[in-house]
Amino acid sequence: REARRRLGILARLLIALAVVNLVLGHTLFSRLHVAWPVVADVIVASVTCLSLGVFLYTRRAMTDPESFVTLGLAYEVVVAAGVAAVEHVSLTESGMTGGPIISRLGMIILMFAAIVPSTPRRTLLTALIAASMDPLAMAMAIAARHLSVAPAHLFWMHIPDVLAVAIATLISGVITRLGREVRDARELGSYRLGALLGRGGMGEVYVAHHRMLARPAAIKLIRPEKAAFDGTEHAQRVAQRFRREAEAAAGLRSPHTIELYDFGKTDDGTLYFVMELLDGIDLDSLVERFGPIPPARTVHVLQQVCASLAEAHAEGLVHRDIKPANIHLCRMGLEHDFVKVLDFGIVKSRQPVTEGPQLATAADLYGVGCLGYWLLTGRLVFSGDTANEIIAQHIRAVPGPPSIHSPFPVDVSLDDVILACLAKDAERRPADALDAARRLAACDVGEPWTEQHAER
Repeated sequence: REARRRLGILARLLIALAVVNLVLGHTLFSRLHVAWPVVADVIVASVTCLSLGVFLYTRRAMTDPESFVTLGLAYEVVVAAGVAAVEHVSLTESGMTGGPIISRLGMIILMFAAIVPSTPRRTLLTALIAASMDPLAMAMAIAARHLSVAPAHLFWMHIPDVLAVAIATLISGVITRLGREVRDARELGSYRLGALLGRGGMGEVYVAHHRMLARPAAIKLIRPEKAAFDGTEHAQRVAQRFRREAEAAAGLRSPHTIELYDFGKTDDGTLYFVMELLDGIDLDSLVERFGPIPPARTVHVLQQVCASLAEAHAEGLVHRDIKPANIHLCRMGLEHDFVKVLDFGIVKSRQPVTEGPQLATAADLYGVGCLGYWLLTGRLVFSGDTANEIIAQHIRAVPGPPSIHSPFPVDVSLDDVILACLAKDAERRPADALDAARRLAACDVGEPWTEQHAER
């Protein structure tokens, strides 16, 4: 794909240069007493047509990518032949014996080496063939015009072309090495990074492809500077904690918890988590793009979130970051509006000695309340000019029921469940995620949300 793109750029560049040469040949060159015979017009026009054909060929997406590299090398030889012919078609005998000259052919050789990706060996071979076009064109001009030029001048005049070949090979070697380093930098374990999916406070998420398996995945990178939440913690201790918690998260089997395939740490300290690649949209983007959703759909979504949290809590894991951006609404098989809870690779094990199971899991239930508020109203529970102001409201202020801000009729039973999750006293929140799911199931939302609704 990169070879195709670069070859297309080069073809357009050569078309532009050919047009410039044609214009100069009929305007400026005559004033400078530079010969520009008709045969030069024919050659330059032929190179232009060839370049146009190459450009159109690069637009064919289904063509074998390797063919673009081969085409680029053959294209270089043909263009070199055309340039050499134009250079020597009207060159005088004195011009052929005046000493080494820097020809346009050398520029062509360097241009192809810099733009068309190839190995140093192939670049060297192609550049040598291209460079031979100058002495070949000169020999043909000498024979056709019966000039008296010693054979040694065929090589002496074109010494700069040989230097161009050496430089082109060096350029190809540097580009190949840099490309390999970039490729290696985009490989983590058995996975190769693809397109960037998103970037957040903890790091970046990319599409990933396993070297052996056809299954695509998503890979989250957490840079060393992001992993050290506590500046007093040693990086090795942080990595060990992430490993323990990732192992625990990998054991979760709820269908509503994103599946963790693999995790590890690179030589530079970057932590990575390999997860299933989802087809859908996160709830933050969903509401931002389409607005609040009806109560029946809200309950349908929150129940699935609670199912994921219930298993995690039973295993002693607390998510601590339940928010719209971490809840993905996707299609799984033939099912629509299927919820996946993300970022279980960075959960925290609860600490019963310091905070107790009820207090630890209650933080996730508060997140469920905030999530439900967002889905119903399209707004945050609290707003303010600064982060500290918003935090203060979460600590002290009592939120109003979502029904007063929702564009949909929200029954008081759903209001009560959302506000119970948002209670300041953790003891007044639902006992656990399963209790929250039972309360949501008992809410009056009219017609339940079904697969038929989700498909529409």
